[in-house]
Amino acid sequence: MIPLKDDIPVDRWPVLTIGIIAVNVLAFLWQVAVGLNYSVCAGGVIPADLLAIQDLGRAAEPLPCASVAPIVPWPLTVITSMFLHGGWGHIAFNMLFLWVFGNNVEDALGPVRFIAFYLACGVAAALSQSFLSAATGGVGIPMVGASGAIAGVLAAYMKLFPRARILTLVPIVIIFRLMYIPANFFIGLWFALQLFYAVAVGGAGSGVAFVAHVGGFVCGFLLVRVFAARRTSYGGRAS
Repeated sequence: MIPLKDDIPVDRWPVLTIGIIAVNVLAFLWQVAVGLNYSVCAGGVIPADLLAIQDLGRAAEPLPCASVAPIVPWPLTVITSMFLHGGWGHIAFNMLFLWVFGNNVEDALGPVRFIAFYLACGVAAALSQSFLSAATGGVGIPMVGASGAIAGVLAAYMKLFPRARILTLVPIVIIFRLMYIPANFFIGLWFALQLFYAVAVGGAGSGVAFVAHVGGFVCGFLLVRVFAARRTSYGGRAS
């Protein structure tokens, strides 16, 4: 299912959401210019470095980034990784989800709280996947993507706008149909799938950081109580 828009108007222009999308696009253009493999290693989160566990079984693991120096000191890669992506499809879907859901969450939280909330969810996502990697292997494999932070935005949207509907492109057999779907159902189904794959695949090298998605979502679900500043324009209330 592909979300296209929601039915909730915003009270103010989503400056931060647009800004985050712009930074992601510019960062991806840089990645294309320097090479995706290099940029992922240089700006992605490497669990071994993030958790300072360089000696935890790394000799037995592939180290694809061993010869690449980070573009920032390693603690800051938890931030740079949120603005890098692994391919065109990766960034396209992430930015679509951020636009559909992020503008309303920014409207409810306010720009300053929204960027703080977004970054907090992204950090929680990176830590979640890193701790799993420490337990199951793969501590030398870099992670990139805005999905974990966006997962937190989805959780906030579900709590702030419980009666919202999402115009969605839904595949039915061999055709696509446009229909409005309750936001709680859309986001709940999305999270259920992430949780299923996180349990089923875990750190087994699927190429997708499902645990990061779960970690970012849980963080957003809990933190929106702290960051929500006012009653939403759609009759919901931060709770």
